[in-house]
Amino acid sequence: MRDYLADRTQLIDSSGIRKVFALAEQLKDPVNFSIGQPDFDVPEPVKKAAIRAIENGFNHYSQTAGEQRLLDKIRNKISADYGWHNPSALVTSGVSGGLLLAFMATVNPGDEVIVPDPYFVMYKHLVRMLGGKCVFVDTYPDFRLPAEKIERAVTDKTKLLVLNSPANPTGAVYSHQEVQTIAKLAQKHGLLVISDEIYEDFCYDNPCESIGRYYDGVLILKGYSKSYAMTGWRMGYAAATEKLKPLLDKMIQIQQYTFVCAPTPFQMAAIEAMDLDISGYIHTYRKKRDRMVEGLKGNFDVVKHGGAFYLFAKVPPKYPNATAFVQKAIENNVLIIPGNVFSEKDTHFRISYATTDEKIEQGIEILNRLARQ
Repeated sequence: MRDYLADRTQLIDSSGIRKVFALAEQLKDPVNFSIGQPDFDVPEPVKKAAIRAIENGFNHYSQTAGEQRLLDKIRNKISADYGWHNPSALVTSGVSGGLLLAFMATVNPGDEVIVPDPYFVMYKHLVRMLGGKCVFVDTYPDFRLPAEKIERAVTDKTKLLVLNSPANPTGAVYSHQEVQTIAKLAQKHGLLVISDEIYEDFCYDNPCESIGRYYDGVLILKGYSKSYAMTGWRMGYAAATEKLKPLLDKMIQIQQYTFVCAPTPFQMAAIEAMDLDISGYIHTYRKKRDRMVEGLKGNFDVVKHGGAFYLFAKVPPKYPNATAFVQKAIENNVLIIPGNVFSEKDTHFRISYATTDEKIEQGIEILNRLARQ
């Protein structure tokens, strides 16, 4: 047969996260620190709203942009949070679906996309498949937002800047000063900013800041998967100012030929979810973070960050890289992700502490033992 695979398929590999996650099916009762999904279930009121929607016939296509009642609720939230007048919104098939639409609508072959390193794994591969080039900005060792480095990375080929706060894999939450500085930089250079805010509710020490409050050239991506544990429901949304309405319009057009629409019964359930108080879950996860940091700090270099449900820990010096340490951890029934899945370096590993307190204690004991051996 002729070579039937497109060249772009050679630019990606299977997700390192999903590879390790798949190992969980093969191991007996592992400590699974690999996958970024809450260990609680979808709250009962949201489940019931989805069931009612199915029973009441909301099983058809919605409009491409989404069900009007949900869109109205999203627009009201965005206006209240950011002070935007008449924002545009689109319901997406998860934030991942929103990222695909956004990159497809913006990135041409040869365009440069500035990405702080470490980064969520999808950014790199989507840009590469579209013929763009990621320009990585090193944020080690503290994973703060380095405005000077970002500005030095801007060229005449720069198309956009990607921000993610609270961040996956580091848990970093950008400060008011950092976000304002980047907003001024983006304004100066006329940059489009994509702000991935899927973990916005998981902020433990201070309220989450968003560049959307200070800059109108930003596309906001938010979702329901993490806050309401509906990872399998594939629900998210994109929002933009009037200035970027043409971008939202093109994303809607692309959605017509890709996802068609987000799942309709779950859109109805998302209306219910947006009124739900999840502060109890957030308090629980704050305690999980504190326990992980306290438990590992004697043997690992761990930065205590203020959000998401991840730690990005440095590998003990006796191991040549994170891949080697992760292999050893897996041999000891602990699933973690090597840093090179999220970074151009392989010096750290990611822990998702979205698991039971019992598993956290088991994992701390095993990881510390591996560091001391």
